[in-house]
Amino acid sequence: MKRKLIALGIGLGLVGATAIATPAQADVIASVPLHGTAADAQQTATFWLADGGANLRNAAPYSVQTSVSVTAAATTPVPDSKPGNTAPLVPPSGEDPMTAGKVFFVGGDGQPHWCTGTALQSQYRNVVATAGHCVLDIEDAAPTQSRVVFVPGYADGTAPKGLYVAKQAFVHYELSLYDDLERDYAFMTVYNGVVADSAGVLSDTGRLGDNAGGQGFAWNQPPDSSIKVFGYPAGPHPDGTLPYTGEHLHQSTGAASWVAAPELSAEHLVGVESPFTGEGALGSAWLLRYDASKKMGYLNGVTMSVSDTDADDRYDTGVSPYFDAQTAAVYKAASASWSGRLV
Repeated sequence: MKRKLIALGIGLGLVGATAIATPAQADVIASVPLHGTAADAQQTATFWLADGGANLRNAAPYSVQTSVSVTAAATTPVPDSKPGNTAPLVPPSGEDPMTAGKVFFVGGDGQPHWCTGTALQSQYRNVVATAGHCVLDIEDAAPTQSRVVFVPGYADGTAPKGLYVAKQAFVHYELSLYDDLERDYAFMTVYNGVVADSAGVLSDTGRLGDNAGGQGFAWNQPPDSSIKVFGYPAGPHPDGTLPYTGEHLHQSTGAASWVAAPELSAEHLVGVESPFTGEGALGSAWLLRYDASKKMGYLNGVTMSVSDTDADDRYDTGVSPYFDAQTAAVYKAASASWSGRLV
């Protein structure tokens, strides 16, 4: 598989901005184009919003790499820098934040699918986090998923804050080149939101962060804290039960710890106690220091898979890559990249 990549280094210009990375981190960042022109993005917006959002309603939860067997990590890794964080963004409108939503895309099978995504604080208020393999196609010959968009606050086929077409994805170079699932995260920049009238004419609704707010971001945190997980689980447990429909946002709270996934050759992942099933929950936000009154916290992981650790045929653990300084470098490069209006 060969993806069209833009490796980012110090002083290398992004679209309207400059990547933020230290010399030691510059070679870990790759930018993957998703919708390079407004005309292309408009076609994608129309695809999802046509017929009253029929393709949004008919999309199926993504089912690639949804479950994995994990064990306790054999060794505890040493953080690559001091802990750090970026503060959340409260919507300037004063409304409650609505940062969680669905990332919709057309997969390698030609069908519409979705994962979970989260709006993040960023310089241009235009960044969404999700699982990396919800953006890069790790199974098909195509380099990326197609027609990638984000709908914050999705519920029952509605887009209450508009639809945001993805412009480009920032990922770790090892995920883009080697499908290294220890780096299974993506930070997408999105154009301003749009809605469509009864005639299908698109109109601008403004920037994502201005409309929905943005969660903070944290890295190199000790994985022994209580984590709040937000997502849209929809798939079955191994025993066949279907506790979720994927139509509404769910949350769970659990303790985090180091885990390993030998089948993925991943020695240092993080697991969190969570009953979410895998399909639909891929990309779910892991929020540290979550303040329920403000609906804000610090993104410290994204669900890349789930696991049944006690072999009772019920998923009990979400699995995420560890967010370290290299993850922060990828996030900061996305945060410094302008996207602009779609219409």
